[in-house]
Order: sequence, then C-alpha cells, then structure tokens
Amino acid sequence: MTDTPFDFNGQVGLVTGAAGGLGLAYTRLLARLGARVVMQDVGTDRGGEGRDPARVASAAARLRVDGLDVTSCGLAIDTRAQCHALVDEVLAQHGRLDFIIHNAGWVHYQRIEDISEVQLEHMLDIATKAPLWLAQAAWPAMRAAGGGRIVLTTSDRALYPQYVQHGLASYAMAKSAAVGLMNVLAAEGEADNIIVNAVSPVAKTRMWGVHGEPDELHPDTVAPGVAWLASSRCVQGGWVLRASNGQFHATRTQEPASVSYPRDLQGVAAASVEAFDAAWVEIALPAIEPRSRHRDC
Repeated sequence: MTDTPFDFNGQVGLVTGAAGGLGLAYTRLLARLGARVVMQDVGTDRGGEGRDPARVASAAARLRVDGLDVTSCGLAIDTRAQCHALVDEVLAQHGRLDFIIHNAGWVHYQRIEDISEVQLEHMLDIATKAPLWLAQAAWPAMRAAGGGRIVLTTSDRALYPQYVQHGLASYAMAKSAAVGLMNVLAAEGEADNIIVNAVSPVAKTRMWGVHGEPDELHPDTVAPGVAWLASSRCVQGGWVLRASNGQFHATRTQEPASVSYPRDLQGVAAASVEAFDAAWVEIALPAIEPRSRHRDC
C-alpha cells in the first residue's frame, strides 16, 4: 500500500454491489482519489432476485466518461467458489488487491412465520458468508503485499434495539453476524497489516424505495468515512463506523479494564434465582455512550 494516506494511485480495490447507491458512491470517491476500482454487481432487484449485469456495466461506463479508472464485473458472490473466482480474476487482471469494500446486499421484509430456510440462507450467503470468502481469497495476496484493508457492512437495524423494524429478522441476523466476523478478521489480520472494519451506513437508495437522486441522506455523504477505512491512514481494526447525513461515529464493545475475564466480570453477584431476581434492576443497566459533537468538518 502507498505511504500517502489519501493518494490511492497504484492501488486496486474491489467494491461489491457497486452499480448504484452506496457502492457507486464509494467507487466514485475512491476512483477520484486515484484508485483503480473493480465494480462488482450482479444486478439483482431490490429483493435480491434476478440478474442484470448490464446495470453495473452502464454505471462503470458513466464513471469512465468522467475519466475515472473503473471496470465492471457481473460475477456472482453467492458461494465460496464464486467469491474466490472473483478475487482470482481481479488479481489476474491487475496483479494486486489493496482493499475490499463489501457493500452488496438488500433489505427483505418477512414476518417470522414466513421466513423459509432458502430465503434465510440467501440473505446469509451475501451479507455474512461472502465477506468471509472474499477475505479468505484475498488474504494471501494482501499478506504478501504487506497489508490490505477490508470493510464489511452491518446495520443499525441489527445493532440497536430502538431501530429494529418488524420483518427484518433475517436481515438483522445476517448483519449482526457480520460484526462477529469483522472482530475475528481484525484480530487475525492485525499482525499482517490487514485492517478490517465495518460500516453501518444510512442513505436513501433504491433499497429505501428511492428512484433517482434522493432529496436527503445522500450516499455521497457516507463515502468519505468508508474511503478513510480503505486507506493506509486507517491502522486499527474492529470498529463499526456509523455513517449518516455527513456525520460519523465509530463504536465497538469495549470491556472495562477492571474485568478479569471470565472469572470476574465486575458484575452483580447472585447465588440463586431468587437473588438474581432481586438484583435484576442492578444487573440490567443500559450502557449509554457519552457523546458530544466537538466540531463540524
């Protein structure tokens, strides 16, 4: 990777789900910063069904008109073999892979009674399994090159109970699993300078039902934070970057220094169910982050 934080010249990146919305915004900014970006998208509908590779080809063509160095790819990423094939193709064509931003996904509403195994697996394949297989395929090349950056995608709909929506059980399940995956990848990659983080973005895209340019919550306002996570300036993994409306907040679950895990959680002692019941009001304390806005950028 280059030493200049925001000069991506010479770097090659892969952005999944790049034909529109957030993926297109990430691609546009990174290409403007000098990266050569491979835009992957199979062109599904809003429910994750169907195939239209012409969609990403058209998006890439529009960016090339602006002089940006992008290529399109319609390969699917539903399976381990497909993810490995995509990474292998990027490496064969460009000789390197400096960053991966896994943005592909969709929102699918189903009542608990209606969720099928097939539909759940389809959600997990893209939201949780694909980033694992993409990372696995890219790991040797990134290690050999001295490092790399990987950005997964999660959602506030999974992270915060107050933002949960009815009908999003499979979606929330997959997005929560992505955070667990990020934590492990970040730990395993640290020694090799493979820095892994996640973004929890909010933007009005076609997943929201928006056609054409949104009137607020633009995808472009999320892109600067994601580009930073993909840069050499980012040297710490395991963070979830919440990004919305041009504002950013990074968060992660952090154990207090006084805890000696697992024997001493610095918790409330209870030797019986009766004692636990009596102590519940002390045990179940909401952890609310102190936060203030210091300055606007």
